[in-house]
Amino acid sequence: MWMNFGLKDLIDVLLVAFFLYQTYKLMRNSGTLAIFSGVISFIVVWILVSQILEMQLMGAILDKIISVGIFVLVVIFQDDIRRFLLAVGSHRGWKFITKIFKKENGEDAKGKYITPVVLACMNMARKKTGALIVIQQEVDLTVYEHTGEMFIAEVNARLIENIFFKNSPLHDGAMIIADNKIRAAGCILPVAQNASLPKDLGLRHRSGLGMSMETDALIIMVSEERGKISVAQKGKLEINITAEELQQILSGERLIKNYS
Repeated sequence: MWMNFGLKDLIDVLLVAFFLYQTYKLMRNSGTLAIFSGVISFIVVWILVSQILEMQLMGAILDKIISVGIFVLVVIFQDDIRRFLLAVGSHRGWKFITKIFKKENGEDAKGKYITPVVLACMNMARKKTGALIVIQQEVDLTVYEHTGEMFIAEVNARLIENIFFKNSPLHDGAMIIADNKIRAAGCILPVAQNASLPKDLGLRHRSGLGMSMETDALIIMVSEERGKISVAQKGKLEINITAEELQQILSGERLIKNYS
């Protein structure tokens, strides 16, 4: 067999390895890594039982499961599969291709929202107005936008404060900012089931941390009870930061320190 192994076979193996690695990275960023690990483990067991050990009864059962497994996965994990496909579509590799055909002006679009967001958070913290702001990074957040009221608006400090005003119908949910625009408000986020979180942190902080575990978004939380600003990203949560520290985090000059 090895005598017939040529350059085409080597390229084939490298492409498969590259595809599996990229799939792993995408699923890790989109929060569906557990599905990927489970599917790979099941395929390994199936090959071991059916092909190597040649167990006829167990192999026949696993063959039947494999034949209908794809449909079962689609039905059970339809939300996770949709999130993964959105992650594929929003991956930085595709964005690099679009940048070739798209000219950007001198000012980075990412930096335009920083000042109004920091100003709004500073004012809401002073007034003890609760807020939950999600800023999209590489992973697309369209799935979460559909859980709230979708619209497109310029990022404006006064608008942010009005949305989170206590009598506003959208103040309880999260606001999502993507591509330097407010895309949705009143959105529902996944809640982190973390027993080690401080007891004085409520649902707003747990939702922000949960969102940071499922996506690569940067989440800002303003506490209604304490009037403090917190941030979360990639499973890390830093509480009680200043407006200056928030601006440094948003501009990439400072990393988030995990709560202790």
